Amino acid sequence: MAETPSTMLPLGTAMPEFSLTDATTGRVISDRDAAGSKGTLVMFICNHCPFVKHVMPELDRIAAEYGPRGVGMVAINSNDLEAYPQDGPGPMRELAVTRGWTFPFLFDRDQSVARAHRAACTPDFFVFDAQRRLAYRGRLDESRPGSDKPLTGRDLRAALDAILAGRPPDPDQRPSIGCSIKWTATSAP
Repeated sequence: MAETPSTMLPLGTAMPEFSLTDATTGRVISDRDAAGSKGTLVMFICNHCPFVKHVMPELDRIAAEYGPRGVGMVAINSNDLEAYPQDGPGPMRELAVTRGWTFPFLFDRDQSVARAHRAACTPDFFVFDAQRRLAYRGRLDESRPGSDKPLTGRDLRAALDAILAGRPPDPDQRPSIGCSIKWTATSAP
């Protein structure tokens, strides 16, 4: 299990535009559709990564707690479909339905949205404020698969709480650690 850190897109960066298909509903979802009134959480995840599997229970809790409070949420899978078919739209739909996700799970087939966010790993988290400016990028918390650290979502929750309170999150942010995004030969950064 190789560990890849986030690349830490500069704070204040405008939310990249996107228009991708939701694996669950088949609807096209744009960045504007995904945006919440108080802010937006963009998560780069995939089905097979052990780091993502480890954090899924906390992602479920965060969605249930912060979605109703005005935080828009969207998960994006940018992995190479040919090399990793287990991360394709069919398995994505199964995962989202099984977990009861109410947020869109989008497939970034050409990997352009991952490149625009400078996403590097799964999971990789980006929080944009109500003005659609990057306020947080980095880890969920210090927990990792096989570690003795509890899964709390502390870092991401602190950022979401800050934007809900109308203040910037602490700028001392730690990168997420996970599996590298599986780039196609034509799309590697």
